Amino acid sequence: MIITQTPLRISFAGGGTDFSGFYLQETGRVLSTALDKYLFVIVKQRFDNKIYVNYSQKEIVDHIDDLQHELVRETMRKTGVLDGVEITTLADIPSEGSGLGSSSSITVGLLNALYAYQGEQVPAERLAQEACEIEIDILGKPIGVQDQYIAAYGGLRLFTFGKDGTVQADRVEMTDTLRRRFSNNLMLFFTDRTRQSSAILEEQKTNIKDTNAVLCQMRDQALEAKAFLEAGRVDAMGALLDRGWQLKKSLASRISDDELDDMYNRAREAGALGGKISGAGGGGFLLLYCPPDRQDAVAEALADYREMPFALERDGSKVIFNVRREGWLKE
Repeated sequence: MIITQTPLRISFAGGGTDFSGFYLQETGRVLSTALDKYLFVIVKQRFDNKIYVNYSQKEIVDHIDDLQHELVRETMRKTGVLDGVEITTLADIPSEGSGLGSSSSITVGLLNALYAYQGEQVPAERLAQEACEIEIDILGKPIGVQDQYIAAYGGLRLFTFGKDGTVQADRVEMTDTLRRRFSNNLMLFFTDRTRQSSAILEEQKTNIKDTNAVLCQMRDQALEAKAFLEAGRVDAMGALLDRGWQLKKSLASRISDDELDDMYNRAREAGALGGKISGAGGGGFLLLYCPPDRQDAVAEALADYREMPFALERDGSKVIFNVRREGWLKE
């Protein structure tokens, strides 16, 4: 039996510049962090040759082609595990439409678990690359590539997406004390709705040419954010998040609406310095930067919404349980 733990994420700046339609022309940058909220994948060998998959549904099939869970199906193909397994996925939060990168975390966690099942340890770069291939090239999802990389690498990082397709992952260098201070100033509230991000992201992709100047500003904010954090100017992140959110809302029509704007404005009036809807927008979680002495007021202003406490996570996807019975593995 193999169990992997893969973090969810929030991004602070540069979201949207991780689409190939942008970064292959302009170079993209995203500053993001892993969270201590996780996707767990369990892979267990079966005595028979059937495939069992447990998630919000349960599938029992004889052949990989019959699987409805497309991420499980394609990660099995990629890793060469074709039958005789039971796969279970568990999530700390709603696993679809949260805006915290859950689908990519599932893909990275599945790859990590299935490779470990075969006795292979795969580096973070390869996990991220293959997750991108599965989600974007094979399944044709209208998404960028930041989620796969932060899920694989973990930590607080600046990712640079080069015109040649390469990805550079740089840690944000902060002392433990400063990192804790930054983490303690962040709040997450569930908007009480999840959403299908594909329509929003499809429009955003279509608009890349028209929104190129805005995306360049958002990309440059990622470098600015890294400089603020490494210089200890963590409170400057509030205004930066606010500027980024105003820019992001111009990328597609359904990123925000009256209800989400009202939620954000109430938080600002209560003392939050800035924030954004995480992920594609349209729902999921609202991220806020708020000094501790104003957090009770913000929580009261958003009393209709559920807060999710969290901390920054240093690790990316990792195997947390590994028992392999060699005699059972098929040649």
